[in-house]
Amino acid sequence: MAQPYQAIIVVSFGGPEGPDDVMPFLETVTKGRNIPRERLLEVAEHYLMFGGVSPINQQNRQLIAALKQELDEAQLKLPIYWGNRNWHPFLADTVRQMADDGIQQALAFVTSAFGSYSGCRQYLENIEQARQTVGPRAPQIDKIRGFFNHRGFILPMIDRTRTALEQIPADRRSAARLVFTAHSIPVSMAQTSPYEQQLAEACRLVASGVEHDDWKLVYQSRSGPPSQPWLEPDVCDYLRSLHEQNVQDVVLVPIGFISDHMEVLFDLDTEAQELAHSCGMNLVRAGTVGVHPQFIQMIAELIVERLDETLPSSPLGQLPACSHLCPSTCCPAPVRPPR
Repeated sequence: MAQPYQAIIVVSFGGPEGPDDVMPFLETVTKGRNIPRERLLEVAEHYLMFGGVSPINQQNRQLIAALKQELDEAQLKLPIYWGNRNWHPFLADTVRQMADDGIQQALAFVTSAFGSYSGCRQYLENIEQARQTVGPRAPQIDKIRGFFNHRGFILPMIDRTRTALEQIPADRRSAARLVFTAHSIPVSMAQTSPYEQQLAEACRLVASGVEHDDWKLVYQSRSGPPSQPWLEPDVCDYLRSLHEQNVQDVVLVPIGFISDHMEVLFDLDTEAQELAHSCGMNLVRAGTVGVHPQFIQMIAELIVERLDETLPSSPLGQLPACSHLCPSTCCPAPVRPPR
């Protein structure tokens, strides 16, 4: 096997690891976005409820450990590095370490399944900015393709969703409402990316896999100013509408996330769960893919695709697989509202 790549780098969002990290982290995330400080303090309280520690970091460590074992078993001797967009280990620091280690070419696995500016193009920009910071000795880093309709993502989500549905009493299960959630983004960003289309296809595939036709895609974690339109409906607004329809059981499926990080723990397990309880509604939340064995195997398969320079494997569903190379026009930055 030809092996032009000498390492893997997991590229993720990042998160605080203690109370003192929370505000600096949020300021890094929102730099240049004109987010009121009152909103930052509000979000900071979400983190402080959990000791100021974002679970995303430990989940990335677990993913890296599982991927290392998978690559070792496949006899792919590729070291795995880890760099974040918004917190330690920062991407530029990791790229500098790779250069110090003599890495010249690497593959990046980005912890985002769906195409949008923040989930795709911005990570490519982050990688290039990190390389420019390090200078001429920085390794070339190529992003592994998206995987929203890869069986290694869809089948684990079917598994997680079926497990959640089984928590609904058998005589009420067929009437339960299946509600998929994803991070809301500005409408202007959605209009220039495949985000909604890819999400809808993933939802359809998972719902079909659990033989449950009654489903809806909703959004969560909006952070923009009220004057800027974002994707809707909001998950809590939709739960209120289900309550008005006398729906008794709901299964929330965080299809837009690959791990149970803060948006899942607060927006779904805390806020949405409290709302459902106040309405007398039974709410069960499905797990994310996390380190599901099929998901870890999928990452290894995507790496092998690039190492062998083979075509993307056949996708599930009706949409084509993502290309190995993102066109320069894909997922452009949204137009920011005036300050």
